Amino acid sequence: MTFDWNIATDLREMLAWAFMRNAFEAGTIIAILAGIIGYIVVLRRASFATHALGHVGFSGAAGAVLFGINPVYGLLLFTMGGGAGMALLGSRVSTRDIEVGTILAFMLGIGLVFLSLYRGFATTAYSFLFGEILGVSTAGVVLTLEGAVVVLAVLALIHRPLLFSSLDEAVAEAKGLPMMGLNLAFMLLLAVAISFAVQVVGILLIFALVVTPAATAVRLTTRPLPAVVLSVGLALASIWLGLFVSWYEPYPPSFFIVTTAFIAYVVVRGGQALLARQRLGPEPSPVPATVGRPAGPEGSRAE
Repeated sequence: MTFDWNIATDLREMLAWAFMRNAFEAGTIIAILAGIIGYIVVLRRASFATHALGHVGFSGAAGAVLFGINPVYGLLLFTMGGGAGMALLGSRVSTRDIEVGTILAFMLGIGLVFLSLYRGFATTAYSFLFGEILGVSTAGVVLTLEGAVVVLAVLALIHRPLLFSSLDEAVAEAKGLPMMGLNLAFMLLLAVAISFAVQVVGILLIFALVVTPAATAVRLTTRPLPAVVLSVGLALASIWLGLFVSWYEPYPPSFFIVTTAFIAYVVVRGGQALLARQRLGPEPSPVPATVGRPAGPEGSRAE
């Protein structure tokens, strides 16, 4: 395909294909979901858990391929099981990484067993490593929409205590909030979101879609609602621009999606660093040390 700078015509051409319509529809749903839940991920410092759940999902996909079922169901089962284990074993931020790493290692071991038992080529499972958004079917779009609606509905119900506990875990616990229940609910919601998001960017790149837009947004504003809106907007821009560029280039859409998200983050970080340097101004010149004894009150020459 050749880009002719007529955006309307280009969009009509690419959306005439069913696989591109499905990609845009699924990508839009997942971007909204990832942008919202990613903000909570950043507040709760759960980036490592997000990365780990993506890898746990690969074991689920491998198991689903072994038993001949839809890999998305395997992803959901394993990510939700892994998320529940992380929440129940690691209730405190200070020790959560240990539990996350332990569960990740165990789940990856199970995935290795599944792959060794499978006698064919597990191309379907491996496709989840880097994402196959152009391969999402109409049924996949419907399943993604249903999962997103469930996650967003539960988030709407628990968003106040969840946001409070994310901003100040110690105070929320002192106030009597059910921290274990909130941690469990959030990790299950995150697991579902990741299970669908890996279709877009893959297991190895899931961090870029769930965490990077939200990390960029919180650097631009500290207010929750504007930060969530910015996070969703950045995720949508990454998905749409990535799909649009991939129509003309022979490279995977996931590459352009994560590159767009990364560039936005670097631009914001770099811009803030430049502004901070301008506010501070140039460093003052060093004052030379006084040579000899200081002058007395009656003259500048010391006796």
